[in-house]
Amino acid sequence: MVPLSFQPSFGFAQEEFALVDGRALYWPREQALLVADLHLEKASFYASHGQMLPPYDSRETLARLASAIRATGARRVFTLGDNFHDDGGALRLEPHAAGMLDALTRAVDWVWITGNHDSQMSDPAGGALVEELEISGIMLRHQALPGELRAELSGHFHPKFRLSARGRSISRPCAVVGSSPSGAGRMILPAFGALTGGMDASDPAILQAMQPARRVDAIVPTKDRLLQFPLWRAAV
Repeated sequence: MVPLSFQPSFGFAQEEFALVDGRALYWPREQALLVADLHLEKASFYASHGQMLPPYDSRETLARLASAIRATGARRVFTLGDNFHDDGGALRLEPHAAGMLDALTRAVDWVWITGNHDSQMSDPAGGALVEELEISGIMLRHQALPGELRAELSGHFHPKFRLSARGRSISRPCAVVGSSPSGAGRMILPAFGALTGGMDASDPAILQAMQPARRVDAIVPTKDRLLQFPLWRAAV
C-alpha cells in the first residue's frame, strides 16, 4: 500500500489541521477525520438510469477512507454530507462494500451529516445521523450557511484549483478558506469520493458562499507542502 501523504499542518479557527492526501482533513486535538461528499453508490445510481459505470466506486472510496483512518489514528469520523449519491444508496451497497463500511463504523465513532443528495437518508449504515453539529466551537454542516459568523467546516461544492503552467493545465482538489470579519473563518473541503467531479474554486457560487469575508484563498496540497492562492479580497 502506498503511504498516504500528510501536508504540513495549518491554522484555522484557532485550531491546527492537516490535509491527508489532499482530500481529508485531520483535526489532531479532536482525533477526528473529516471528509465531505463521499457520494457512495454513485455508479449504481447512474446504472439504474441507463448509464453504466464500473460498479466499484464505493469500494475505492471506503478503502481510501480506511487508509486515512489508519494513517492518522483518528478515533472519530465526521462526514460532511452527500455521503450517498441518493437517499437509497445505503440499501444498494453490494456485500463487499457493505462489509467494509460496517467495519469502519464499528472501529471509530462515526457521525453522518446529511446533505442535499441524501437529506432523507434514513438508514445511517452504522454511526449517528445528524443535520449539523458543533464541535469545539466549529460548526460542521454540508453546505455553507449564508451569513454565518461562527467558524464553519462544510463541503458541497467539490472545489478544485486550476493552474496553467508551461503550456499545461493542472487541476487539483483544494480547500477553500474564507477569513471572516469576526475572525472565525470558514472552510469548504474538497470532495472525497472516487466519482466526484469538481467546481473551479474561484466560481462565483463558492465565493458567495464564503461571504461575509475579508478574503478567500485556495489551499492546494502538493507532495510535501501547501500552496495558498488568493481567490478574492474585499475592496479596501
